[in-house]
Amino acid sequence: MKIALAQINPTVGDFRGNLERIVATSRRAAAQGARLTVFSELVICGYPPADFLEKPSFLARCRTAVDELAAATGDLSTAVVAGVALAAEAGSGKPAVNAAVLLDGGHLLLEQHKRLLPFYDVFDEQRYFAPSRPQQVVELDGMRLAITICEDAWNDKNFWPRRLYTVDPMEELMRQQPAVHINLSSSPFWHGKRAIRREMLAAIARRDGVPVLMCNQVGGNDSLIFDGSSLALNGRGELTAQAASFEEDLVVLDPFAAPGPEMQGRAAEQDDTAAAFNALVLGTRDYVRKCGFRQVLVGLSGGIDSALVAAIAKEALGAENVVGVGMPSPYSSAGSIDDSRRLAANLGIRFEVIGISGLFEEYTRALQPHFAGMKPDTTEENIQSRIRGNLLMALSNKFSALVLTTGNKSEMAVGYCTLYGDMVGALAVIGDLVKTRVYAVCRWLNRDGEVIPAAILKKPPSAELRPDQKDTDSLPPYEVLDPILEAYVERYESPERIAREHGFALELVQQVVRLVERSEYKRQQAAPVLKVTSKSFGMGRRFPIAVKVQV
Repeated sequence: MKIALAQINPTVGDFRGNLERIVATSRRAAAQGARLTVFSELVICGYPPADFLEKPSFLARCRTAVDELAAATGDLSTAVVAGVALAAEAGSGKPAVNAAVLLDGGHLLLEQHKRLLPFYDVFDEQRYFAPSRPQQVVELDGMRLAITICEDAWNDKNFWPRRLYTVDPMEELMRQQPAVHINLSSSPFWHGKRAIRREMLAAIARRDGVPVLMCNQVGGNDSLIFDGSSLALNGRGELTAQAASFEEDLVVLDPFAAPGPEMQGRAAEQDDTAAAFNALVLGTRDYVRKCGFRQVLVGLSGGIDSALVAAIAKEALGAENVVGVGMPSPYSSAGSIDDSRRLAANLGIRFEVIGISGLFEEYTRALQPHFAGMKPDTTEENIQSRIRGNLLMALSNKFSALVLTTGNKSEMAVGYCTLYGDMVGALAVIGDLVKTRVYAVCRWLNRDGEVIPAAILKKPPSAELRPDQKDTDSLPPYEVLDPILEAYVERYESPERIAREHGFALELVQQVVRLVERSEYKRQQAAPVLKVTSKSFGMGRRFPIAVKVQV
């Protein structure tokens, strides 16, 4: 039996568009001889649907969509298995179940529900879904198939040092002696995730001695980026097929095949800097387009952060849909505009200049009576940033173009950013990249020639809001700051452990931690952050604002 892994990019709530994609891809799979075509978790309604699951009308539309899919694929030689949310039984206490439906010849052969419902990081499935009852294998043309949904395959006690659940649905299914294990996933990307996912599934294949096929969602939905990377492993845990990362793909395979020569080296593939760039390109493209926009604006300061955001936007949307805006102030260096102009030329994007010196003078003149006798401080610095944010939003309104914010994770972590200023915008493209990783991605972009001008890479980071300002006037060097932030923000390590393991002074670590904790109010007003690490700012990291933390 040939099986197809159909890795497509659904949109939440776009039932018509999602069904058209599913049907068209199923027809392609059938033409290539596939007897079964596998789609991802909740592909029919889009993932994650969040509080739409609490709307009976949404769940009713899901059920109707299943019927429509059965009718539309009834004449195909391939059966279809796809994920969908369906109404839960009355009395379950939850509105929905996370289901996989197997359709063949217009008939529903199986409705399998997800049992393990993650409730950590960005996942809150226990909020919405009722867990499954005992699960069953299903036969297709005499072949016994175990069909699981994402997390149901993620609790192997032999692989994980700490299990999150007391049960393993695969143990129950394997007692029914399936020939193939098929997993429907919507597993978001972050650094290292692809390798972990592959190793975990290979361990299951070796343990059970049956092939494992995983079809993963691809595309961006709000902050989450799904890498695809669907794969097939034989009963020895060897990689026999691999779909593309960060793009739609269709792979037709024999689940019992030995690895071909094209698979050599693929199992050793690791997440790298290129993956970060490709993920952010995909996330930016889908956020802009799925929100109904075409063009974006990027405030270009002549610094490395805005340069990287512009490069990502150009790759995601095309140069014709990206406008860079330089807004020099009295403290801007000559290079801030010259370097931005050269960057724009390298990228082929439009570049506009709106000077803010006159506007800044008007602001300070209007406030002078109220600030009499007081020295300039960060107030005047922030006014410049807020003027720029105001101008960008005016352009956004006039030309229906989304503003992309340019702050990195290091800045957002310690509050080195201005509310209603440089934080203004629709999407924080690099808000999950610490500054040192921003440099790494930019150097990777320049691997075959100059994309980011050398002057931008070499200049000391500066907000240029006062004379001769440098980031290091307010912060430790990023080579010191970033390891502290990654340990504290992403791994929740204590200041004492961070100081001990990295050789930093405890007082310095505690100072950074205080900056992180007192900046929560800013982060909760920030644009959505594209997630590329295990712990990003946003929906997966939830802390109160009004707290008193002892460090």
